[in-house]
Amino acid sequence: MRIGELARRTGVSERSLRYYEQQGLLLAQRTQGGHREYPETAVDRVVHIQELFAAGLHSRTIHKILPCMRDSDGGPNRTATPLLVQELTAERDRIDRMITDLLRSREVLDEVIAGASGKSAAA
Repeated sequence: MRIGELARRTGVSERSLRYYEQQGLLLAQRTQGGHREYPETAVDRVVHIQELFAAGLHSRTIHKILPCMRDSDGGPNRTATPLLVQELTAERDRIDRMITDLLRSREVLDEVIAGASGKSAAA
């Protein structure tokens, strides 16, 4: 499929898809006319890339993770190294800390909103 179709099917801009390709996250074949051609599996790959970016990971980390994600048949991929597992555990711990901080921030906002509106924070 061409880049426009991949963008439409994934909801990701063509610019982002070109960036993913520059970062080595997404591969495309080139037609004789120079157009990008993506396999059907690119749709799932772009979805994975988006999920990992949404988790706050950098493209360098995503580049290491993608080959280790579940195979298309749903089975575990066996290319994860102990070092990668350690790095991913650190990333998960960072995300956990962010969640804790966000929950604390929400509690503070709830108190301010309650105070400003004259309601209790539990409401």
